Amino acid sequence: MGWLSTSMLASLLATGSASLLASLLAPLLVTSLASSAIAAAAEPAPEAATTSTQKSLVTARKWMVSSANSLASEVGRQVLRDGGSAVDAAIAMQLVLALVEPQSSGLGGGAFIVSYDAKRRRISTIDGRETAPAAVTPQLFMKDGKPLGFADAVNSGLSVGVPGVLRALALAHQRQGRLPWSRLLHPAIRIAEEGFAVSPRLNAQIKGNQHLAAQAAAREYFYPQDQPAPIGYVLKNPALAEVLRRIAVEGVDAFYHGDIARDMVQAVSAHARPGALSTQDLAEYRAIEREPVCSRYRQYQLCGMGPPSSGPIAVMQMLGMLQQHDIATMQPGSREAVHYFAEAGRLAFADRERYVADPAFINVPVAAMLDSRYLLWRGALIDGRQSMGVAQAGDPLGLLKQRGESGAMDQPSTTHLVAIDAQGNAVSMTSTIESEFGSKIFVRGFFLNNQLTDFSLSPTDARGQPVANRVEPRKRPRSSMAPIIVLEDDQPHLLIGSPGGSSIILYVAKTLIGVLDWQRDIQQAITLPNMGSRNRDTELEQGSALESLQQALRQSGHRVSIAPSPSGVHAIMIKPDGLFGGADPRREGIALGD
Repeated sequence: MGWLSTSMLASLLATGSASLLASLLAPLLVTSLASSAIAAAAEPAPEAATTSTQKSLVTARKWMVSSANSLASEVGRQVLRDGGSAVDAAIAMQLVLALVEPQSSGLGGGAFIVSYDAKRRRISTIDGRETAPAAVTPQLFMKDGKPLGFADAVNSGLSVGVPGVLRALALAHQRQGRLPWSRLLHPAIRIAEEGFAVSPRLNAQIKGNQHLAAQAAAREYFYPQDQPAPIGYVLKNPALAEVLRRIAVEGVDAFYHGDIARDMVQAVSAHARPGALSTQDLAEYRAIEREPVCSRYRQYQLCGMGPPSSGPIAVMQMLGMLQQHDIATMQPGSREAVHYFAEAGRLAFADRERYVADPAFINVPVAAMLDSRYLLWRGALIDGRQSMGVAQAGDPLGLLKQRGESGAMDQPSTTHLVAIDAQGNAVSMTSTIESEFGSKIFVRGFFLNNQLTDFSLSPTDARGQPVANRVEPRKRPRSSMAPIIVLEDDQPHLLIGSPGGSSIILYVAKTLIGVLDWQRDIQQAITLPNMGSRNRDTELEQGSALESLQQALRQSGHRVSIAPSPSGVHAIMIKPDGLFGGADPRREGIALGD
């Protein structure tokens, strides 16, 4: 059965996980047909990638994981069964996701890791965000005085930042790992060698991405017999297996130095629109352990990744502004709830665009942005009857006139995972290559990111003011990733995060309100229809009951848009009577525990 080891099969049978076993085995039943008649294999419509499937709350007593793919979740659970820590499980899961979800994350990307050390009763955060090469200038994406078109910027060598995920994983393992490093890479190596079945989501994204086939290396891998790899087709990635084998033996220096590093630089330099990545950039990259950003909400303490991430700050701002309006008393799915939630989003995004960037380059007024008095004032701007339309940034530290408004566009191809071990150590980790399949530059079995397009493409705004999130050498672009750990009485209560570009902020905030205010279990809260505003339209999830609110919201001054909302929230709730896991029904993830 290739990727399904004997121990994995035995554990599934022993625990009675019949539905999971069926989902794992089903694709292999069509493997022989797919490999002999690829062009004729049945393929779903592209919307299958975001079709919702019903998922139930998962419970456990000892440990739990939740990730975007059943193979990754099973590997993570097995690591915990073998005595690994939550960090060990996260590392093993992330490396499997790099293989089976190549459109979302991988060795060529970056990550933020938020972890809880049960022995020290301490939250820590690791910044594995990509950096701009040393040779870039603020004019990187400008041509003839105007920004490049977004697609031209993304699908180029210009967009490639120095990958950070492996340095972040290595630092996390150094701090809280328990099993040997090499042990954590073996599952991904085995699956890469023996192959994995192409999922409906991956198949739809291969078919739907017109830029992917333009890259020769990517086309050779993802288009067997010149056709998009169909559902169930077994993809083997010996090139990635070899890279992982080297990293297992030599450590992550094997990735950042030597021939692997040279191949990455060569691929970026050889692109029709070459970038500035150098072997020195790779050799000098370091992950950073930062102080977490924390804020109180009711009786809870929310802690997450600080700048260059804007995600947790914006989520905390939204909840802080909504607290005075007592959103807990509002009916989920009502006009009132959507209105207040959207207005809080407008205000948080206005501040985000103006003030958040790499703290090594600019003063980010985090404490002032989260000050309870400031949030009380900002929240008081919400009129319960009428939308404000477009919110203006506040001025928490007297910086408004000095900062330009960013025009960066976070893209939605990202992944998220959570894990908690038997000792109570916990991890919430979000990783990304930015856009779907990143820059599309495929090297040694993995994609290089297009993370530099998370900077503002223009270094100044319409007024000529410098943008905080402009491109600069060795700078880390702003992110919306929002891995968060919620504490109650200094103990983990909820681990949460999501992919989804800048919509991550709305997905995570909605789920937190669903649990902390509306008293839903974690799976119910994840499943609630997505909604909100990024200081543009008020967005309602297509196909949800919220569509019926269009007229009422428009009468209140909202400009409404209806669109698919492919969140990917993965979360674990910790209560006295056990662990409760959820996975977003809009994607292919699964929670598992014992």
